[in-house]
Amino acid sequence: MSDRPLFTGSVEHSLDDKGRLVVPARFRERLGAGFFLTIAEPDPCLALYPAATWADVCARIEAAPVKDARYRSYVRHLFAHTEELSVDAQGRLVIPSALRAFAAIEKDVVSIGSLTRVEVWSKDRYERHTRERGELPDFASELGLF
Repeated sequence: MSDRPLFTGSVEHSLDDKGRLVVPARFRERLGAGFFLTIAEPDPCLALYPAATWADVCARIEAAPVKDARYRSYVRHLFAHTEELSVDAQGRLVIPSALRAFAAIEKDVVSIGSLTRVEVWSKDRYERHTRERGELPDFASELGLF
């Protein structure tokens, strides 16, 4: 993973009237010229992946040991909700309406650095998520991180 970009921090911002999101410069530089926007199930948010990291995700999907009807259904669902994008000259991207609906994004959003990707949350959903974070300090200890 050392050759993959690392995403940290968070930024609160809003979509414009055309559903465009200004990708924060700190994330935009690491995402590169072309990247992927997809659903981030099981979480109710979207995710932006640099092309190389998305290629790793695709390789893991292709290498899955089970290729049954559930696999095919999942692949269809994921890739039907994935877009290859780039930003315009102002650093904006259009979030397609189906993806905005999935993540309940209307206007206010929070973009979160999440290790190998950037998560894009509805501000309301993110605030609810952070209130419900439960026993994360215990989990970090259980992982041996602290």
